[in-house]
Amino acid sequence: MDRTVVLVGGGLLLALALACAGLLLLARRDRARAEADAAAARAETARLEQRLGELADRLDAVADARRGREEASYLITDAGDRTPAPMLDDRLVLSAAVGEPLVRAVALTHGVRRALGAESRHRIRFAMRQESRRARKQRRREMREVWLAHKRAERDPRRTEQSEAANAA
Repeated sequence: MDRTVVLVGGGLLLALALACAGLLLLARRDRARAEADAAAARAETARLEQRLGELADRLDAVADARRGREEASYLITDAGDRTPAPMLDDRLVLSAAVGEPLVRAVALTHGVRRALGAESRHRIRFAMRQESRRARKQRRREMREVWLAHKRAERDPRRTEQSEAANAA
């Protein structure tokens, strides 16, 4: 029996040692793969940083060129030469001043006329009547339930206490 225990214990130790060795090999392989992935990511990051730097330089150059053009376009060289302002046609001024408010007023008038039309009034009246009938029926239903509950309470007060306890739970 002692020999059997030693053999079984030795076998278990050997299996445990093999499992640990396998895990170490897997961990080493995973670490190597992770380091390779990290190196590839660093290389990609460096490439992207270089590309970003190039694009930023190009953008700065374009912005400098644009600033130079804008500064040149606002440069005042002569203050003595004045040309008269162009004359606007009266119709153009009238159209801009009256046209838009007139269009808005016409649209508002059309909307109000349509809203106050017979068809709209009848539709609204029908909906209101339908809603008031529904509310009246609901009130009657609720009053009937309260009245029946009151009648039940008058007949058997214990039953009301039990139902209140059940509703509270």
